[in-house]
Amino acid sequence: GNISLLSAAITLIESANSRHRELAEQIIEECLPHSGKSIRLGITGVPGVGKSTFIESFGTFLTTQERKVAVLAIDPSSQKSGGSILGDKTRMEDLSTNKNAYVRPSPAKDSLGGVARNTRETIILCEAAGYNTILIETVGVGQSETTVSNLVDFFLLLMLAGAGDELQGIKRGIVEMADILAVNKADGGQIDAAKNARREYRNALHLMPLKESGVNPKVLICSAMEQTGIAEIWKLILINQQLTRKNKFFYKKRKEQSLFWLHEQIGNGLKDFFYKNEKIKKRLEEIEKEVLEGRRNSFNAADELLNMFLDKK
Repeated sequence: GNISLLSAAITLIESANSRHRELAEQIIEECLPHSGKSIRLGITGVPGVGKSTFIESFGTFLTTQERKVAVLAIDPSSQKSGGSILGDKTRMEDLSTNKNAYVRPSPAKDSLGGVARNTRETIILCEAAGYNTILIETVGVGQSETTVSNLVDFFLLLMLAGAGDELQGIKRGIVEMADILAVNKADGGQIDAAKNARREYRNALHLMPLKESGVNPKVLICSAMEQTGIAEIWKLILINQQLTRKNKFFYKKRKEQSLFWLHEQIGNGLKDFFYKNEKIKKRLEEIEKEVLEGRRNSFNAADELLNMFLDKK
């Protein structure tokens, strides 16, 4: 439960330094037997839906329920510099200072879906440190929601009311993955609009096929600002967990996630080896120039580099 050591360990995991990576892998190996006992919840939604405000309100509520909460907030990164804002701690002031909560912003870098490449390992560390509720805030809807789904037990999709067609701009895939849809900002003059949106979402979900978990997604309204509907969301999550543990889907999903991350790590490792290869680094710039100038097609160029990497040429 030492936050300083936990933060230092997560920094090692995020480091590109090979010596740091070796130490990080040893730490993960030692922590693995002490992990897996938390509820892992993914939270996403359209920009402006109030994810950070909701997480602060929801996380604070959970700490009153004798839960220890770790928030892994994935920040948008610059594709050019790799830099990120890392501003979530300033947006979650109360939760950041709560002794039963831990907020860790991480840059998304080049990971799809706004999920930092090492988020899964960070979850293991947080669980070993005694956090029994893990909240993962993603960059937003529209990238690789599958990646988020392969990190968490349950998926909460935050929605807004009064935005015209209620399902406009929301990918069918993300709605199918969601276990709970919550219409946020149901306060002030927006309460009636939120209720109408809830009704429309419920009607739309009737057209969706039954989820593999066997538990139909639920739709409700909430206000992170006024802290209404928060307890109901947590109650639904606990019911969902109880049902999916009973029908064994909870355990099946976690096993499938472990396999997914095995293959994901193999792919990431091979990609790293490829781009760090000295022969590739020397030839890559020339080949990129040939492709940019139209003197070479991308497929042929990639084949040359791969054959060079595999010492076939």
